Amino acid sequence: MTSIAPIDTFHLDNNLGANKTELFSHQSINYKALRERAYNLRWATLPEDVIPLTAADPDFPIAPEIITAIQRYAGAGVFSYGPADGLSSFRNIAAEVLRKRKKVSCKADLILPIDGAASGMFTIAKMALKPGDEAIVFDPVDFLFQQSIEAAGGKVIRLPFDLKTRTFNPDDLYRLISPRTKMICICNPHNPIGRVLNEKELSILGKVAVENKLWIMNDEIWSDIVYSNSSFHSIVNVHPWVAERTITVHGFSKTFGLAGLRMGYIVTPNEKVYHDIVTTSKVASTSSGVTTISQIAATAAYQDCWYWADAFLVHLEKVRDYAVKRLNSINGLHCVQPEGTYVLFVNIESFGISEEEMAAYLLKHAKVAVVPGAAKWFGPGASGHIRLCFSTSMDIITTAIDRIEYALMQLRIKKSKPIFDSLNNWEKMIESF
Repeated sequence: MTSIAPIDTFHLDNNLGANKTELFSHQSINYKALRERAYNLRWATLPEDVIPLTAADPDFPIAPEIITAIQRYAGAGVFSYGPADGLSSFRNIAAEVLRKRKKVSCKADLILPIDGAASGMFTIAKMALKPGDEAIVFDPVDFLFQQSIEAAGGKVIRLPFDLKTRTFNPDDLYRLISPRTKMICICNPHNPIGRVLNEKELSILGKVAVENKLWIMNDEIWSDIVYSNSSFHSIVNVHPWVAERTITVHGFSKTFGLAGLRMGYIVTPNEKVYHDIVTTSKVASTSSGVTTISQIAATAAYQDCWYWADAFLVHLEKVRDYAVKRLNSINGLHCVQPEGTYVLFVNIESFGISEEEMAAYLLKHAKVAVVPGAAKWFGPGASGHIRLCFSTSMDIITTAIDRIEYALMQLRIKKSKPIFDSLNNWEKMIESF
Protein backbone atom coordinates (compact mmCIF):
# COMPACT_ATOMS: atom_id res chain seq x y z
CA MET A 1 0.00 0.00 0.00
CA THR A 2 1.31 3.45 -0.90
CA SER A 3 1.90 5.52 2.20
CA ILE A 4 0.07 8.82 2.47
CA ALA A 5 1.59 11.90 4.00
CA PRO A 6 0.03 13.09 7.25
CA ILE A 7 -2.91 15.33 6.53
CA ASP A 8 -1.41 18.33 8.30
CA THR A 9 1.54 18.60 5.91
CA PHE A 10 -0.45 19.98 2.98
CA HIS A 11 -0.68 23.76 2.66
CA LEU A 12 -2.80 25.75 0.21
CA ASP A 13 -0.62 28.62 -0.95
CA ASN A 14 -1.96 31.33 -3.19
CA ASN A 15 0.12 31.82 -6.35
CA LEU A 16 -1.81 34.14 -8.63
CA GLY A 17 1.19 34.90 -10.81
CA ALA A 18 1.65 31.36 -12.07
CA ASN A 19 0.35 30.12 -15.41
CA LYS A 20 -2.65 32.44 -15.85
CA THR A 21 -3.28 30.95 -19.28
CA GLU A 22 -4.88 27.93 -17.64
CA LEU A 23 -8.34 28.99 -16.51
CA PHE A 24 -8.88 26.03 -14.20
CA SER A 25 -5.39 25.25 -12.96
CA HIS A 26 -4.49 24.98 -9.30
CA GLN A 27 -2.50 28.22 -9.62
CA SER A 28 -5.50 30.19 -10.86
CA ILE A 29 -7.40 29.81 -7.58
CA ASN A 30 -7.34 32.84 -5.27
CA TYR A 31 -7.37 31.13 -1.87
CA LYS A 32 -7.02 34.40 0.04
CA ALA A 33 -10.23 35.70 -1.52
CA LEU A 34 -12.02 32.39 -0.97
CA ARG A 35 -11.14 32.39 2.72
CA GLU A 36 -12.56 35.89 3.00
CA ARG A 37 -15.66 35.52 0.81
CA ALA A 38 -16.65 31.88 0.24
CA TYR A 39 -19.32 31.21 2.85
CA ASN A 40 -22.17 28.65 2.90
CA LEU A 41 -20.11 25.84 4.48
CA ARG A 42 -17.03 26.71 2.42
CA TRP A 43 -13.56 28.26 2.83
CA ALA A 44 -14.58 31.29 4.89
CA THR A 45 -16.44 29.19 7.48
CA LEU A 46 -13.83 26.50 8.13
CA PRO A 47 -10.31 26.30 9.61
CA GLU A 48 -7.51 26.97 7.12
CA ASP A 49 -6.34 23.35 7.11
CA VAL A 50 -9.75 22.04 5.98
CA ILE A 51 -10.63 21.40 2.33
CA PRO A 52 -14.34 22.11 1.73
CA LEU A 53 -16.11 19.80 -0.73
CA THR A 54 -19.46 21.11 0.45
CA ALA A 55 -21.65 23.75 -1.23
CA ALA A 56 -21.78 23.47 -5.04
CA ASP A 57 -19.82 26.59 -5.89
CA PRO A 58 -16.70 26.84 -8.11
CA ASP A 59 -13.35 27.66 -6.53
CA PHE A 60 -12.18 29.46 -9.69
CA PRO A 61 -12.32 33.19 -10.49
CA ILE A 62 -15.10 34.18 -12.88
CA ALA A 63 -14.58 34.96 -16.56
CA PRO A 64 -12.77 38.29 -17.08
CA GLU A 65 -15.48 39.63 -19.40
CA ILE A 66 -17.92 39.60 -16.49
CA ILE A 67 -15.50 41.58 -14.35
CA THR A 68 -15.04 44.12 -17.13
CA ALA A 69 -18.81 44.50 -17.60
CA ILE A 70 -19.31 45.15 -13.89
CA GLN A 71 -16.47 47.66 -13.79
CA ARG A 72 -17.75 49.49 -16.87
CA TYR A 73 -21.27 49.75 -15.46
CA ALA A 74 -20.05 50.87 -12.04
CA GLY A 75 -17.74 53.43 -13.61
CA ALA A 76 -20.66 55.69 -14.53
CA GLY A 77 -21.43 56.10 -10.85
CA VAL A 78 -25.21 55.82 -11.31
CA PHE A 79 -27.15 53.07 -9.54
CA SER A 80 -30.75 54.10 -10.12
CA TYR A 81 -33.80 51.86 -9.98
CA GLY A 82 -34.00 49.44 -12.88
CA PRO A 83 -37.19 48.21 -14.55
CA ALA A 84 -39.28 46.04 -12.21
CA ASP A 85 -39.49 43.20 -14.70
CA GLY A 86 -35.78 43.29 -15.51
CA LEU A 87 -33.48 44.71 -18.15
CA SER A 88 -34.69 44.03 -21.67
CA SER A 89 -31.08 43.38 -22.71
CA PHE A 90 -30.87 40.50 -20.25
CA ARG A 91 -34.30 39.08 -21.08
CA ASN A 92 -33.48 39.10 -24.79
CA ILE A 93 -30.14 37.34 -24.40
CA ALA A 94 -31.69 34.78 -22.01
CA ALA A 95 -34.37 33.91 -24.57
CA GLU A 96 -31.67 33.60 -27.26
CA VAL A 97 -29.52 31.30 -25.10
CA LEU A 98 -32.48 29.06 -24.31
CA ARG A 99 -33.26 28.74 -28.01
CA LYS A 100 -29.70 28.08 -29.14
CA ARG A 101 -28.35 25.96 -26.30
CA LYS A 102 -31.44 24.25 -24.83
CA LYS A 103 -33.70 24.14 -27.91
CA VAL A 104 -36.35 25.83 -25.79
CA SER A 105 -38.51 28.38 -27.57
CA CYS A 106 -39.74 31.20 -25.35
CA LYS A 107 -40.50 34.89 -25.57
CA ALA A 108 -38.26 37.39 -23.82
CA ASP A 109 -41.26 39.11 -22.26
CA LEU A 110 -42.21 35.88 -20.48
CA ILE A 111 -38.87 35.79 -18.62
CA LEU A 112 -38.62 37.34 -15.16
CA PRO A 113 -35.13 38.03 -13.72
CA ILE A 114 -35.14 37.31 -9.99
CA ASP A 115 -32.72 37.32 -7.07
CA GLY A 116 -31.48 33.76 -7.41
CA ALA A 117 -32.88 30.38 -8.46
CA ALA A 118 -33.87 29.64 -4.87
CA SER A 119 -35.98 32.78 -4.77
CA GLY A 120 -37.53 31.66 -8.04
CA MET A 121 -38.53 28.33 -6.49
CA PHE A 122 -40.14 30.06 -3.51
CA THR A 123 -42.06 32.36 -5.86
CA ILE A 124 -43.34 29.48 -7.99
CA ALA A 125 -44.46 27.49 -4.95
CA LYS A 126 -46.25 30.48 -3.47
CA MET A 127 -48.07 31.13 -6.75
CA ALA A 128 -49.04 27.50 -7.37
CA LEU A 129 -49.96 26.30 -3.88
CA LYS A 130 -52.49 27.13 -1.22
CA PRO A 131 -52.13 25.99 2.41
CA GLY A 132 -52.76 22.26 2.58
CA ASP A 133 -52.00 21.59 -1.08
CA GLU A 134 -49.58 18.78 -1.88
CA ALA A 135 -46.50 18.89 -4.08
CA ILE A 136 -44.52 15.83 -5.21
CA VAL A 137 -40.73 15.95 -5.00
CA PHE A 138 -38.02 13.38 -5.63
CA ASP A 139 -36.45 11.61 -2.66
CA PRO A 140 -33.60 12.37 -2.32
CA VAL A 141 -33.41 15.87 -3.75
CA ASP A 142 -32.08 19.32 -2.85
CA PHE A 143 -33.64 20.74 0.34
CA LEU A 144 -34.87 23.92 -1.37
CA PHE A 145 -37.83 22.05 -2.83
CA GLN A 146 -39.10 21.16 0.63
CA GLN A 147 -38.44 24.62 2.02
CA SER A 148 -40.19 26.43 -0.81
CA ILE A 149 -43.26 24.18 -0.62
CA GLU A 150 -43.57 24.44 3.15
CA ALA A 151 -43.07 28.21 3.03
CA ALA A 152 -46.17 28.36 0.82
CA GLY A 153 -48.13 26.26 3.31
CA GLY A 154 -47.94 23.15 1.17
CA LYS A 155 -47.22 19.55 2.09
CA VAL A 156 -44.25 17.66 0.64
CA ILE A 157 -44.98 14.24 -0.85
CA ARG A 158 -41.84 12.28 -1.64
CA LEU A 159 -41.41 10.17 -4.78
CA PRO A 160 -38.62 7.61 -4.18
CA PHE A 161 -35.70 7.94 -6.59
CA ASP A 162 -34.23 4.45 -6.41
CA LEU A 163 -30.48 4.67 -5.85
CA LYS A 164 -29.86 1.30 -7.51
CA THR A 165 -31.83 1.87 -10.69
CA ARG A 166 -31.21 5.63 -10.44
CA THR A 167 -34.74 6.48 -11.50
CA PHE A 168 -38.31 6.56 -10.17
CA ASN A 169 -41.11 4.02 -10.51
CA PRO A 170 -44.05 5.42 -12.53
CA ASP A 171 -46.46 3.32 -10.47
CA ASP A 172 -45.23 5.09 -7.34
CA LEU A 173 -45.89 8.43 -8.99
CA TYR A 174 -49.47 7.55 -9.87
CA ARG A 175 -50.12 6.23 -6.34
CA LEU A 176 -49.00 9.52 -4.82
CA ILE A 177 -51.56 11.60 -6.72
CA SER A 178 -54.45 12.77 -4.55
CA PRO A 179 -57.18 15.41 -4.84
CA ARG A 180 -54.85 17.77 -2.98
CA THR A 181 -51.92 17.32 -5.37
CA LYS A 182 -51.23 20.58 -7.22
CA MET A 183 -47.61 20.39 -8.35
CA ILE A 184 -44.80 18.07 -9.42
CA CYS A 185 -41.23 19.27 -8.83
CA ILE A 186 -38.40 18.28 -11.14
CA CYS A 187 -34.67 18.68 -10.57
CA ASN A 188 -32.91 18.08 -13.88
CA PRO A 189 -30.01 17.34 -13.81
CA HIS A 190 -30.64 15.79 -10.43
CA ASN A 191 -28.93 17.01 -7.27
CA PRO A 192 -27.48 15.03 -5.46
CA ILE A 193 -27.57 11.88 -7.62
CA GLY A 194 -26.25 13.46 -10.81
CA ARG A 195 -28.77 11.85 -13.16
CA VAL A 196 -29.84 13.67 -16.32
CA LEU A 197 -33.47 12.73 -16.86
CA ASN A 198 -34.15 11.11 -20.22
CA GLU A 199 -37.03 11.77 -22.59
CA LYS A 200 -39.04 8.76 -21.39
CA GLU A 201 -38.86 9.86 -17.75
CA LEU A 202 -39.78 13.42 -18.66
CA SER A 203 -42.71 12.19 -20.77
CA ILE A 204 -44.08 10.22 -17.83
CA LEU A 205 -43.82 13.22 -15.51
CA GLY A 206 -45.40 15.48 -18.11
CA LYS A 207 -48.23 13.04 -18.84
CA VAL A 208 -49.14 12.82 -15.15
CA ALA A 209 -49.06 16.61 -14.82
CA VAL A 210 -51.35 17.15 -17.82
CA GLU A 211 -53.78 14.38 -16.85
CA ASN A 212 -54.14 15.76 -13.34
CA LYS A 213 -53.87 19.47 -14.20
CA LEU A 214 -50.75 19.91 -12.07
CA TRP A 215 -48.13 22.63 -12.20
CA ILE A 216 -44.56 21.58 -12.88
CA MET A 217 -41.79 23.38 -10.99
CA ASN A 218 -38.83 22.69 -13.25
CA ASP A 219 -35.38 23.40 -11.77
CA GLU A 220 -32.79 23.45 -14.58
CA ILE A 221 -30.01 25.33 -12.80
CA TRP A 222 -27.62 22.42 -13.55
CA SER A 223 -28.59 22.08 -17.22
CA ASP A 224 -25.26 23.46 -18.52
CA ILE A 225 -23.27 20.92 -16.49
CA VAL A 226 -23.96 17.80 -18.55
CA TYR A 227 -21.09 15.50 -19.53
CA SER A 228 -20.18 13.92 -22.85
CA ASN A 229 -21.78 10.57 -22.00
CA SER A 230 -25.22 12.15 -21.68
CA SER A 231 -27.46 14.81 -23.20
CA PHE A 232 -29.91 17.28 -21.71
CA HIS A 233 -33.60 17.43 -22.58
CA SER A 234 -36.02 19.96 -21.14
CA ILE A 235 -39.47 18.81 -20.12
CA VAL A 236 -41.00 21.79 -21.93
CA ASN A 237 -40.12 20.07 -25.21
CA VAL A 238 -42.09 16.92 -24.38
CA HIS A 239 -45.40 18.35 -25.63
CA PRO A 240 -47.00 21.81 -25.92
CA TRP A 241 -49.57 20.81 -23.29
CA VAL A 242 -46.73 19.98 -20.88
CA ALA A 243 -44.99 23.27 -21.66
CA GLU A 244 -48.18 25.17 -20.75
CA ARG A 245 -48.03 23.72 -17.24
CA THR A 246 -44.28 24.18 -16.70
CA ILE A 247 -42.54 27.05 -14.89
CA THR A 248 -38.76 26.80 -15.13
CA VAL A 249 -35.99 28.20 -12.96
CA HIS A 250 -32.46 29.00 -14.18
CA GLY A 251 -29.47 30.52 -12.41
CA PHE A 252 -25.84 31.58 -12.80
CA SER A 253 -24.15 30.11 -9.73
CA LYS A 254 -23.31 26.65 -11.11
CA THR A 255 -22.25 27.55 -14.66
CA PHE A 256 -20.56 30.92 -14.15
CA GLY A 257 -19.72 31.09 -10.42
CA LEU A 258 -21.99 34.08 -9.69
CA ALA A 259 -23.66 32.80 -6.50
CA GLY A 260 -22.86 35.98 -4.57
CA LEU A 261 -24.67 38.13 -7.14
CA ARG A 262 -27.97 36.34 -6.42
CA MET A 263 -28.98 36.14 -10.06
CA GLY A 264 -31.57 33.84 -11.60
CA TYR A 265 -34.65 33.94 -13.76
CA ILE A 266 -38.06 32.32 -14.15
CA VAL A 267 -39.35 31.22 -17.54
CA THR A 268 -43.16 31.24 -17.70
CA PRO A 269 -45.38 29.58 -20.34
CA ASN A 270 -47.85 32.39 -21.07
CA GLU A 271 -48.85 35.94 -20.19
CA LYS A 272 -51.34 34.87 -17.50
CA VAL A 273 -48.74 32.84 -15.60
CA TYR A 274 -46.13 35.57 -16.11
CA HIS A 275 -48.47 38.15 -14.57
CA ASP A 276 -49.21 35.84 -11.61
CA ILE A 277 -45.49 35.23 -11.05
CA VAL A 278 -44.72 38.98 -11.16
CA THR A 279 -47.52 39.67 -8.67
CA THR A 280 -46.40 36.90 -6.34
CA SER A 281 -42.74 37.94 -6.48
CA LYS A 282 -43.56 41.56 -5.49
CA VAL A 283 -40.86 42.86 -7.83
CA ALA A 284 -43.15 45.71 -8.90
CA SER A 285 -43.25 47.05 -5.35
CA THR A 286 -39.42 47.34 -5.15
CA SER A 287 -39.55 45.22 -1.98
CA SER A 288 -38.05 42.33 -3.94
CA GLY A 289 -36.15 41.69 -7.15
CA VAL A 290 -32.66 41.30 -8.55
CA THR A 291 -30.12 44.10 -8.71
CA THR A 292 -29.34 45.79 -12.01
CA ILE A 293 -25.63 45.11 -11.70
CA SER A 294 -26.32 41.40 -11.32
CA GLN A 295 -28.24 41.49 -14.59
CA ILE A 296 -25.30 43.28 -16.22
CA ALA A 297 -23.00 40.48 -15.06
CA ALA A 298 -25.42 37.79 -16.24
CA THR A 299 -25.81 39.45 -19.63
CA ALA A 300 -22.03 39.50 -20.08
CA ALA A 301 -21.86 35.83 -19.07
CA TYR A 302 -24.45 34.83 -21.66
CA GLN A 303 -23.06 37.07 -24.42
CA ASP A 304 -19.33 36.56 -24.06
CA CYS A 305 -18.40 33.75 -21.68
CA TRP A 306 -19.56 30.44 -23.09
CA TYR A 307 -15.92 29.68 -23.97
CA TRP A 308 -15.28 29.82 -20.19
CA ALA A 309 -18.29 27.65 -19.31
CA ASP A 310 -17.43 25.08 -21.96
CA ALA A 311 -13.79 24.90 -20.82
CA PHE A 312 -15.03 24.56 -17.24
CA LEU A 313 -17.12 21.55 -18.27
CA VAL A 314 -14.11 19.91 -19.94
CA HIS A 315 -12.12 20.42 -16.73
CA LEU A 316 -14.96 19.08 -14.58
CA GLU A 317 -15.26 15.91 -16.64
CA LYS A 318 -11.59 15.14 -16.08
CA VAL A 319 -11.94 15.74 -12.34
CA ARG A 320 -15.14 13.68 -12.23
CA ASP A 321 -13.53 10.69 -13.93
CA TYR A 322 -10.52 10.80 -11.63
CA ALA A 323 -12.53 11.29 -8.44
CA VAL A 324 -15.01 8.48 -9.16
CA LYS A 325 -12.21 6.04 -9.94
CA ARG A 326 -10.27 6.99 -6.82
CA LEU A 327 -13.27 6.86 -4.49
CA ASN A 328 -14.34 3.45 -5.80
CA SER A 329 -10.84 2.14 -5.14
CA ILE A 330 -11.23 2.92 -1.43
CA ASN A 331 -12.44 -0.06 0.56
CA GLY A 332 -16.02 0.54 1.71
CA LEU A 333 -16.96 3.40 -0.63
CA HIS A 334 -19.18 3.21 -3.69
CA CYS A 335 -19.82 6.07 -6.09
CA VAL A 336 -21.73 6.05 -9.40
CA GLN A 337 -20.42 8.39 -12.08
CA PRO A 338 -22.76 11.40 -12.41
CA GLU A 339 -24.11 12.31 -15.84
CA GLY A 340 -24.48 15.95 -14.81
CA THR A 341 -23.75 18.37 -11.92
CA TYR A 342 -20.40 18.53 -10.14
CA VAL A 343 -21.37 16.62 -7.02
CA LEU A 344 -20.66 12.99 -6.13
CA PHE A 345 -23.13 10.96 -4.07
CA VAL A 346 -21.03 8.40 -2.21
CA ASN A 347 -22.40 5.33 -0.41
CA ILE A 348 -20.74 4.83 2.98
CA GLU A 349 -23.10 2.21 4.47
CA SER A 350 -20.39 -0.47 4.81
CA PHE A 351 -18.73 1.52 7.60
CA GLY A 352 -21.70 1.00 9.90
CA ILE A 353 -21.98 4.62 10.97
CA SER A 354 -24.46 7.31 9.99
CA GLU A 355 -23.85 9.85 7.26
CA GLU A 356 -23.60 12.62 9.87
CA GLU A 357 -21.09 10.63 11.91
CA MET A 358 -19.05 10.05 8.76
CA ALA A 359 -19.07 13.75 7.86
CA ALA A 360 -17.95 14.62 11.40
CA TYR A 361 -15.22 11.97 11.28
CA LEU A 362 -13.84 13.21 7.95
CA LEU A 363 -13.88 16.80 9.16
CA LYS A 364 -11.90 15.91 12.27
CA HIS A 365 -9.54 13.24 10.99
CA ALA A 366 -9.21 13.97 7.26
CA LYS A 367 -9.64 17.74 7.43
CA VAL A 368 -12.15 17.46 4.57
CA ALA A 369 -15.65 18.90 4.85
CA VAL A 370 -18.46 17.06 3.05
CA VAL A 371 -22.26 17.26 3.15
CA PRO A 372 -23.93 14.37 4.98
CA GLY A 373 -26.91 12.74 3.27
CA ALA A 374 -29.13 13.86 6.11
CA ALA A 375 -32.89 14.25 5.77
CA LYS A 376 -32.64 18.00 6.37
CA TRP A 377 -30.47 18.40 3.27
CA PHE A 378 -31.90 15.87 0.81
CA GLY A 379 -34.73 13.91 2.43
CA PRO A 380 -34.74 10.45 4.06
CA GLY A 381 -33.78 8.77 0.78
CA ALA A 382 -30.23 10.14 1.11
CA SER A 383 -29.45 8.05 4.19
CA GLY A 384 -26.15 6.19 4.09
CA HIS A 385 -24.50 8.67 1.71
CA ILE A 386 -22.30 11.73 1.72
CA ARG A 387 -22.11 14.36 -1.01
CA LEU A 388 -18.82 15.74 -2.34
CA CYS A 389 -18.49 18.78 -4.59
CA PHE A 390 -15.61 18.63 -7.11
CA SER A 391 -15.69 22.08 -8.75
CA THR A 392 -12.08 22.70 -7.82
CA SER A 393 -8.59 21.97 -9.11
CA MET A 394 -7.23 18.50 -9.75
CA ASP A 395 -4.61 19.19 -7.09
CA ILE A 396 -7.25 19.92 -4.45
CA ILE A 397 -9.46 16.94 -5.29
CA THR A 398 -6.41 14.65 -5.30
CA THR A 399 -5.28 15.85 -1.90
CA ALA A 400 -8.80 15.66 -0.48
CA ILE A 401 -9.24 12.06 -1.61
CA ASP A 402 -5.77 11.17 -0.30
CA ARG A 403 -6.85 12.51 3.07
CA ILE A 404 -10.18 10.65 2.94
CA GLU A 405 -8.46 7.39 2.01
CA TYR A 406 -5.95 7.70 4.84
CA ALA A 407 -8.64 8.59 7.40
CA LEU A 408 -10.93 5.74 6.34
CA MET A 409 -8.05 3.28 6.49
CA GLN A 410 -7.52 4.37 10.10
CA LEU A 411 -11.25 4.04 10.75
CA ARG A 412 -11.21 0.48 9.42
CA ILE A 413 -8.29 -0.36 11.70
CA LYS A 414 -9.98 1.29 14.67
CA LYS A 415 -13.26 -0.55 14.11
CA SER A 416 -11.48 -3.90 13.76
CA LYS A 417 -9.19 -3.36 16.77
CA PRO A 418 -11.40 -5.24 19.26
CA ILE A 419 -11.25 -8.23 16.92
CA PHE A 420 -7.46 -8.09 16.80
CA ASP A 421 -7.34 -7.73 20.57
CA SER A 422 -9.49 -10.83 20.96
CA LEU A 423 -7.29 -12.77 18.57
CA ASN A 424 -4.18 -11.71 20.46
CA ASN A 425 -5.70 -12.78 23.77
CA TRP A 426 -6.69 -16.12 22.22
CA GLU A 427 -3.13 -16.67 20.95
CA LYS A 428 -1.72 -15.90 24.41
CA MET A 429 -4.11 -18.44 25.94
CA ILE A 430 -2.94 -21.08 23.45
CA GLU A 431 0.71 -20.29 24.22
CA SER A 432 0.07 -20.61 27.96
CA PHE A 433 -1.04 -24.18 27.47
